Amino acid sequence: MARRWAWLAVLVGGVALCLLVSLALVVTRNVVFLLLLIVLGASIAPVAFLTFAQARSGDRRVPGSIVTVSAVFGGVIGVAAAGWLEYDTLRRLGVLPIVYVGLIEEAAKLVVPAVILLLWRRRPRSPSDGLVIGVASGAGFAALETMGYALRALTASKGSLGAVEQVLLFRGLTAPAAHLSWTGVTAAALFALAAAPSARRWLLLVLTFFGAVILHVCWDVFNAPLAYAVVGAVSLGWVLLELHHHHHRSAAAPGFVAPTG
Repeated sequence: MARRWAWLAVLVGGVALCLLVSLALVVTRNVVFLLLLIVLGASIAPVAFLTFAQARSGDRRVPGSIVTVSAVFGGVIGVAAAGWLEYDTLRRLGVLPIVYVGLIEEAAKLVVPAVILLLWRRRPRSPSDGLVIGVASGAGFAALETMGYALRALTASKGSLGAVEQVLLFRGLTAPAAHLSWTGVTAAALFALAAAPSARRWLLLVLTFFGAVILHVCWDVFNAPLAYAVVGAVSLGWVLLELHHHHHRSAAAPGFVAPTG
């Protein structure tokens, strides 16, 4: 029960810390508190959703070390690779179509989950493992990207704290329904293919990846609250359905013994 509701403690505790840091920033006007506010504000919702996914992925949970590696390296490598490829494409084409952004970013976020899949010796492979690892990679990517947008808003607004808080609030709250969901479902399909390769699972991986790209493109193109709500609901519903499916499939697996420690 404690594990199932740990995400709520992370969310409430994180919001409380954000309010405390924001108050300290207003009182002291110390730039250190501004940087801390950006880091916390960009990370709280992704970490809370990652905690939620980890607790509901089944009894055979992904070790914390693997989750941490995926979040940290998935975020850094994903953002760096996406930024480099997008810059190179922009330089060659002159204009960077939105569809390329979706393709590049969704592929970049899969680099670390794919490496973990190759190096991690855990057997048997499980799609629920991939889902959690993908959510972790998406969480790291979303947090770093949000920090970048917050710093850009700070510069563009000439130091407006309100502009920074608006970016952190919007992107923080929507991150679970965007990057985390898209990378989570795609990594789950990747791990499912590795567990039992077949033509059907190859097709499932391709369709899942391009489904995530389409949702990403729709999110970027239709810049309106209703569009965000629809795309977010589809994305979040997709990953929650995957979590529910893999949790019950893991619990029903024959010969499985749940850990006691």
